[in-house]
Amino acid sequence: LSVSAVSFSCNHYKKMANMATLILEDGTTFKGRQFGASVSVSGEVVFQTGMVGYPEALTDPSYRCQLLTLTYPLVGNYGVPMDEEGEFGLSKWFESYKIHAAALIIGELSESPSHWSSAKSLDQWLKEQGIPGLQGVDTRCLTKKIREKGTMLGKLIVDGTPEESIPFDNPDKRNLVREVSMKEPKVFNHSGSFRITVVDCGIKYNQIRCLAQRGARVTVVPWDHPLDTADFDGLFVSNGPGDPQLCQATINNVRKVISVDQPKPVFGICLGHQLLSLVIGAKTYKMKYGNRGHNQPCIHNGTERCFITSQNHGFAVDPDTLPKDWDVLFTNANDHTNEGIVHNTKPLFSVQFHPEHMAGPTDLVGLFDVFIETVKDHKEGNTGKSGHVRSKKVLILGSGGLSIGQAGEFDYSGSQAIKALKEENIQTVLINPNIATVQTSKDLADKVYFLPITAEYVTQVIKNERPDGVLLTFGGQTALNCGVELTKLGVLEKYKVQVLGTPVSSIEMTEDRKIFVEKMEEINEHVAPSEAALFWIAAERLGYPVLVRSAFALGGLGSGFANNREELTSLVTAAFAHTSQVLVDKSLKGWKEIEYEVVRDAYDNCVTVCNMENIDPLGIHTGESIVVAPSQTLNDREYNMLRNTAIKVIRHLGIVGECNIQYALNPESEQYYIIEVNARLSRSSALASKATGYPLAYVAAKLGLGIPLPQLKNSVTNSTTANFEPSLDYCVVKVPRWDLSKFLRVSTKIGSSMKSVGEVMAIGRSFEEAFQKALRMVDENCLVCCAPSAYQELQTPTDKRIFVLAAAFKAGYTVEKLYELTKIDRWFLHKMKNIADHELLLETYNQVSSMPPEVMLKAKQLGFSDKQIALALAVRKLRHDWSILPVVKQIDTVAAEWPAYTNYLYLTYHGTEDDLSFNDQHVMVIGSGVYRIGSSVEFDWCAVGSSNHLQMGYKTIMVNYNPETVSTDYDMCDRLYFDEISFEVVMDIYERENPEGVILSMGGQLPNNIAMSLHRQQCHILGTSPEFIDSAENRFKFSRMLDTIGISQPQWKELSDTEVQQTDDELFCETVGYPCLVRPSYVLSGAAMNVAYSDSDLEKYLSNAVAVSKEHPVVISKFIQEAKEIDVDAVACDGVVMGIAISEHVENAGVHSGDATLVTPPQDLNQKTIERIMQIVHAIGQELQVTGPFNLQLIAKDDQLKVIECNVRVSRSFPFVSKTLGVDLVALATQYIMGEDVEPVGLMKGKGIVGVKVPQFSFSRLAGADVVLGVEMTSTGEVACFGENRYEAYLKAMLSTGFKIPKKNILLSIGSYKSELLPTVQALESLGYDLYASMGTADFYTEHGVKVILLTQASFFGNHFDLVINLSMRNSGGRRLSSFVTKGYRTRRMAIDYSVPLIIDIKCTKLFVQMDNVSLWMEVGWILSVAGRPLEMLQP
Repeated sequence: LSVSAVSFSCNHYKKMANMATLILEDGTTFKGRQFGASVSVSGEVVFQTGMVGYPEALTDPSYRCQLLTLTYPLVGNYGVPMDEEGEFGLSKWFESYKIHAAALIIGELSESPSHWSSAKSLDQWLKEQGIPGLQGVDTRCLTKKIREKGTMLGKLIVDGTPEESIPFDNPDKRNLVREVSMKEPKVFNHSGSFRITVVDCGIKYNQIRCLAQRGARVTVVPWDHPLDTADFDGLFVSNGPGDPQLCQATINNVRKVISVDQPKPVFGICLGHQLLSLVIGAKTYKMKYGNRGHNQPCIHNGTERCFITSQNHGFAVDPDTLPKDWDVLFTNANDHTNEGIVHNTKPLFSVQFHPEHMAGPTDLVGLFDVFIETVKDHKEGNTGKSGHVRSKKVLILGSGGLSIGQAGEFDYSGSQAIKALKEENIQTVLINPNIATVQTSKDLADKVYFLPITAEYVTQVIKNERPDGVLLTFGGQTALNCGVELTKLGVLEKYKVQVLGTPVSSIEMTEDRKIFVEKMEEINEHVAPSEAALFWIAAERLGYPVLVRSAFALGGLGSGFANNREELTSLVTAAFAHTSQVLVDKSLKGWKEIEYEVVRDAYDNCVTVCNMENIDPLGIHTGESIVVAPSQTLNDREYNMLRNTAIKVIRHLGIVGECNIQYALNPESEQYYIIEVNARLSRSSALASKATGYPLAYVAAKLGLGIPLPQLKNSVTNSTTANFEPSLDYCVVKVPRWDLSKFLRVSTKIGSSMKSVGEVMAIGRSFEEAFQKALRMVDENCLVCCAPSAYQELQTPTDKRIFVLAAAFKAGYTVEKLYELTKIDRWFLHKMKNIADHELLLETYNQVSSMPPEVMLKAKQLGFSDKQIALALAVRKLRHDWSILPVVKQIDTVAAEWPAYTNYLYLTYHGTEDDLSFNDQHVMVIGSGVYRIGSSVEFDWCAVGSSNHLQMGYKTIMVNYNPETVSTDYDMCDRLYFDEISFEVVMDIYERENPEGVILSMGGQLPNNIAMSLHRQQCHILGTSPEFIDSAENRFKFSRMLDTIGISQPQWKELSDTEVQQTDDELFCETVGYPCLVRPSYVLSGAAMNVAYSDSDLEKYLSNAVAVSKEHPVVISKFIQEAKEIDVDAVACDGVVMGIAISEHVENAGVHSGDATLVTPPQDLNQKTIERIMQIVHAIGQELQVTGPFNLQLIAKDDQLKVIECNVRVSRSFPFVSKTLGVDLVALATQYIMGEDVEPVGLMKGKGIVGVKVPQFSFSRLAGADVVLGVEMTSTGEVACFGENRYEAYLKAMLSTGFKIPKKNILLSIGSYKSELLPTVQALESLGYDLYASMGTADFYTEHGVKVILLTQASFFGNHFDLVINLSMRNSGGRRLSSFVTKGYRTRRMAIDYSVPLIIDIKCTKLFVQMDNVSLWMEVGWILSVAGRPLEMLQP
């Protein structure tokens, strides 16, 4: 049973929908579900690429007798409004008095529309108008057919109607104009001050409206009405359907008007343009498939400005046949067809596009002003700020360590910028201390400085390198703030460095809330009412609730909602810790949040690349929201109203490059406010780039060099211009990923400040398909629902809200009730309900085999995975038997209107054919998936490095779904599958592509987790065998293996199965002595790993571990305290180790390696220890028969080495050791995996410099979270710097994380390490610091002769201190949560909340205050304010 046969025949409620078939004249058929009127029709089949505006399109008379296919698959979302009379007696919503298209062909009809203006569904409207519709068609397949063969005749036959009873009807043989033109003249705006006669060839109402609004008395006459020049001051010829040659009466009438010496002004649109061309003797011709859509780019002849236009025509004018006194006015930037003509001396002109829009953009509506005034000479035009000085060397500021609000998206945008500059032969210098990034790899920028992005260090680099340009907008808020500071200090001016792209003055306009509000008022645009007066007075005036916002902050840092004066006071106090400016805004909670990404060049060409709608209403930061692109619930008026505003605002601010504008839109009207503009690349920019295929960062970098936008090519089609707005024929859903469970005491509420650590993007041809994919991408185990314990969780969103919603549907909540509670638009709620309803249907089948094929197909189209439907393998086999298989579709930016040259792909069950063939052999690399704590940009570096190396001899496939990554950039590999990394999807791709093999070891934990499942299905895994991967991942097998080969490890025991044997586990712990470590298998970043100090701890932690590691064993081992931890990264070939890199931790064992400070090459290990480490590594590599990368963790204590963990994959530290020691371990591993013969490198010793890697934490964003380090990872990123010794490197690395050198006051709170830390504290005193401490600490140090001031009250805290050193009690086990809030917790939390640097580890404290390096601190700017010395020691 084929998909096309089963396709869409399922109906939820067991009703059989009427079926119908589209038959093309070449015999091709498309079967689907019929909606609207149940009638059969015939006509010409055409496609239109607009994403909104179906009521306007259907009532456009130019579609007369055409079967209209909409390429955007989700149609009818905002319903159809009531036909009401508007201005000048014209219909407010429609373009004529009825539907003119013969039929409508779409992917999916929305059965539950949602919009304040909606009066009926699209289905009802078509029924009333007697027009048939067909849904469930692979419209992309149909579009490609029309693109390749040209427009064809077709007929839509309702099942049961004899096919031969409906003949093919060629509309080009009929005078369609006669059919649609009015029969009698009619006057609009009787009081107009001048007279315009309009020849109605099929006019759209908005053309009449545009003329009347400009003060004209408009007389509309039939197409063949005789024209007398005494009756008018100007003549307008409208659009209309069909072949212009059939309108001879009109041609003759117009000829009489213009064939005089001084004709009155004439303006023609669309068909009117073709008729004017025929009047003057030019020729017209039928196009292959015409131009129909809202994003056709047209270049104005003379100024070379490019405008986005709305079009609907199948005929064109041949410009080569124009008489000599006529000129081309506009040319299509894509297919170079004629778009307008103008007489050299007389007021006669016409355009092929629709400047009156409806639907579509209004960029050229000003042509009506030109026509009516005829005072603007068509040759005039502002050519912009040309003559840019081209840079030869450009400095790029990176974003530093990954933190919440500023993650991997800036690695992607920076890499794109470097690529764009290199293409222009410009030398690139990058400053970025984030060693894990792709942009800091050696083949990308010409020079990389691993240094803090602070004004002092950047000034030094500028002095050394002397660049002539700098890019500030590619490194997030860090780079932006640094750039603004460099400008204020006069550094850029002094060294003649030009800011490329958006000027600093424009950046400051968007960052300073007060100036921004004033700039918006200048162009009569409104920002949410806000005040910077006395906060409570402002709040009283605006009315609670209010939003507190910080300027110059990222990810909503320091913002929040206040419902009363107390909440306001605490929010404002906290906000001032992060910024110098705080504003109070009116709360618009519950409004829709909409975003547009806008691109503008220095010549004022401006386009909006992507619009996005947040599913969560306003009040939740856009980084915390589920976002869908394109917007689903805006009608054409709203979409283009916000688009026009975006362009107006960006022009007014003078932004050059890319920016993002966010709006609040009232869900009950067209009222909107501007929330903010980000004059830089942002998280949304990366998402928009991946959602549309339009490389925003790359384009922005080129525009920064002064290159005009129309000159850049669309990199997907390679033939059309980059000065266009993408058309999507799919739906994209972004879902954030939170890791709040890793933090103690953290608030799980989500709001205006960001807490998510990563995000995923899913692509589907229906919302449900993309939405369900995205939820699984965020967490492969997300299939569990949590019950709504109270309305509270729906009203006050937490990170689990979407699952609470699912449970609420199951519990019988209605859409209306959930809308009241959540203010999520009803359209989205109805879609979620579709999923919940189908899940209930699936549960009624006891066995998969009893399920009808159409129910399974429907489940797949709604985005259910095999695992969700039932036992995955059983479903997989049935799906194959029933031919229910996904198809592969391309993302091409133009909805199949043009052929695509890149292979940017996704899988969908809404389709009947693949977009490409599978003939070539590839090697498949699996990426890292969502960024989460423990799996971040390091693994992206590995995946990209492996893919790059493979491309020297192989074609590559990349599978990944993270929009923030470089690996999901479609020109990094031969084929990019932007889809799930799950057994089901990887296997689906594998079966299609039949690659030479799959590399799993480059993407971190996620690919390793599916290794065995793929292996069992005979999938060819390259590198280490999955059986051996399992031996390392499975804690029990690994521990047993170490015992077998005689390698020492902490004493261990496998978790007992049954309750009865619980005492066995406790007995083991008592025998070896607490503390003990609980370790689940197949987990990342120490998830559910805990140190137990008692039987009750053990019981709690074991149940957590079993929950995350259901199918795999949990092991208990002795936790060894105060040991040194060592990390080994290695590469082997067939078990023989070929390269080894050793790093040592600064902190004692017990701090997760991702949170530890790493030093390489090791400084404290003797030769004997290193040799013993190498023996262990060789033995384990041999036993596991490793081919490729692996990582080993050991602990050293009392001259003994014990192995604690092994990962047969790349690790977090691979980029760090590769870049510090100068050997690319990933390239080496890839060579061995592919069987290449390469010389072994042995122990990597480096080049005489020391690298120190320091974690980047994001505690300031996690309200209430305790700052403690333990065996489960909590850092969100990392930085690394180099130096001649570890002290220099550590200091630079600490400064790179935002650490500030203390100037005066240091607070000490030192649990049980007082005597051990005495020399360190004495050193701080000798450096001239004022030391403060709590009672116990103060007493101890005073007794030992150190002057310490006793801290008596907690309220004394504030911003009084420059550094807090807070060491918890020895052996307190980091992660143990006491039942009461301790003083230590309060101190740590206050340090974070007041932005005071904090050190919480004894070894780090000692490293930071090494006595014999005082001179070094002075040199690199340690007491910067005192010494004022320049910063010398730079290390490229």
